[in-house]
Amino acid sequence: MVNTKKLKLHDRLLFGTAGVPVSSAGRGTVDGIRRVRELGLDCMELEFVQGVRMGEKTAADVNEVAGKENVALSVHGPYYINLNAAEKEKLDASVQRIYDSARIGNFCSATNIVFHPAFYLKDDKKVVFDRVFDFLKKLAARLEDEQIPVTLRPETTGKATQFGDTDELLSLSEGIDGVLPCFDFSHIHARDGKHNTYEEFKEIFEKIEKRLGKEGLKTMHCHVSGIEYTAKGERNHLILEESDMNYKDLMKVFKEFKACGTIICESPNLEGDALLMKKTYESV
Repeated sequence: MVNTKKLKLHDRLLFGTAGVPVSSAGRGTVDGIRRVRELGLDCMELEFVQGVRMGEKTAADVNEVAGKENVALSVHGPYYINLNAAEKEKLDASVQRIYDSARIGNFCSATNIVFHPAFYLKDDKKVVFDRVFDFLKKLAARLEDEQIPVTLRPETTGKATQFGDTDELLSLSEGIDGVLPCFDFSHIHARDGKHNTYEEFKEIFEKIEKRLGKEGLKTMHCHVSGIEYTAKGERNHLILEESDMNYKDLMKVFKEFKACGTIICESPNLEGDALLMKKTYESV
């Protein structure tokens, strides 16, 4: 079951963009938040993917504007994270990047900290799981001690070489308070070319409910976009209507399971596809 004490709970499904909307006149984070609200969207993910370069003063400004505009924020941590790296300096840097994302994200009022957790590097999957588990358990405890009330969200990954399939992340979440998955449905689909039908989506949601309880469905954080993939998995994101991503049935399953939380659109047409999903969901 999910411990919801630290979670910011939503009573509905929020839709938003991965970063500043394309149509925003200004390219700053504050500009993006205001544009999200103008568009009738509900949330935005702060893209720290190239590094955590935001200072505390800017984060305080972001927090203030997000509160005024009633826009929920999350963070996507740096891409350069591998909790299964062979070199100690890379491991230490990976943990620090997640911690920095959480600390600055908290100043911004972001409650979900998303990151790609690890690569297998030809190691045994159980060994990699245990390593990732240990690092995240220690980091979650540190954040708890420092009163940084965020949820760490390792993301389902889009290639078989990457740690982070649905079962692995559910197992992490069952064992560590303060850790829950970010369900990237595009990555789940691209990983094996499956998980893109109404029945397959239902199976994922049933698994979430079985392993994390109904609370797991009420506290979801998700990514959805079109996606191009090969037999090796994800290649790049696409506009929804230019891909085979079955977002219509996915929205139907979200509605049927009465799931709550946030859906972040990562397609090249950020706000256009976020609005398309919101409209589709509301029409179900």
